[in-house]
Amino acid sequence: MTGEALAPPAIAMRGIEKSYGGVQVLRGVTLDVTRGSVFALLGSNGAGKTTVVRVLSTLLRADAGTATVAGFDVATQPGRVRESLSLTGQFAAVDEMLTGRENLLLIARLRHLAEPRAAAQALIDRFGLGDAADRKASTYSGGMRRRLDIAMSLIGRPPVVFLDEPTTGLDPEARIEVWRSVKQLAQDGTTVLLTTQYLDEAEELADRIAILHRGRILVEGSLEELRRLLPPARVEYVERRGTLEDVFFAVIGEDWQEEGRPATAGPDVDRTIRSSRS
Repeated sequence: MTGEALAPPAIAMRGIEKSYGGVQVLRGVTLDVTRGSVFALLGSNGAGKTTVVRVLSTLLRADAGTATVAGFDVATQPGRVRESLSLTGQFAAVDEMLTGRENLLLIARLRHLAEPRAAAQALIDRFGLGDAADRKASTYSGGMRRRLDIAMSLIGRPPVVFLDEPTTGLDPEARIEVWRSVKQLAQDGTTVLLTTQYLDEAEELADRIAILHRGRILVEGSLEELRRLLPPARVEYVERRGTLEDVFFAVIGEDWQEEGRPATAGPDVDRTIRSSRS
C-alpha cells in the first residue's frame, strides 16, 4: 500500500443529519473525499448541497453524525477546521471599490501573511489577472470576478477549498474561465469539494461524483463507474454513449414526477435511455 492510500481522506462525513424546523434536509449523508481530488456533489435545487458545505465549514452544527476536514472534527475542533479550508459561495465576495490587487492584499493582511504583496502577485500571475490587477473590480467581467474570488480564497494556501455552485449565473464563456481555475487548483494538489446543479460541470471537472437527492447520497463514483449503472449500449446505426445526465435522471427518475415536475421530463429521459440501450 502506498502512503497516499493509507492517508486519511481530506473530507469525511458519517451519517450526517440536519433539520430545519421539522423539515429534514440531510438524511444520513456519508462520503469520503480523497486528498488532492475534485469531488462534485451533484443535485437539484433544495437537494441539500449548500447545507453539506455549511456543516463542513462549521457554519452549521449537524443534528447527528460526524464529519472531519483535513483530519479535524468539525464539531470539536472548529477553529482548526476553519484554518484548513476556504469557502467560495454562490456569489463573488469581492469589494468592487478596490482593485483586484487591493482585494488580494486585504485578505493577505487579514490572514497576517509575512509577505502580503508577494502572495498577491503570485495569485495574480496564477489566475491570469495581470492586465486587470490594478483596475477596480467593478470593471471586471463575471468570469474575472469569479477568478479573483477563487484567488482570494487561496490566500494562505488552504489544503481544502469548498466551491458552492461557483458558476451560478455566469455566461458560458465565464463558466469556462472558472473551469480552468478549478482544474489548476487540482493540478496544484488542492482538494476541491464542488457543489453544482450543472451536469456538464461535474462531468468536466470531477474525479468522483456523488448524486445528492432529498438529503441522501444515492450513488457515488467516478464518471465511468456511474455510466456503468446504465444498460450497455447496443450499436445499430450510431453508438450513443451514456452521459452523466442520463445517469442522474435514471437514478432520481421515479421522484421526478412525484415532485410535480413537467410530465415530459422523466418519461422522455426514460424513453431516450431505452431507445438507445438494449
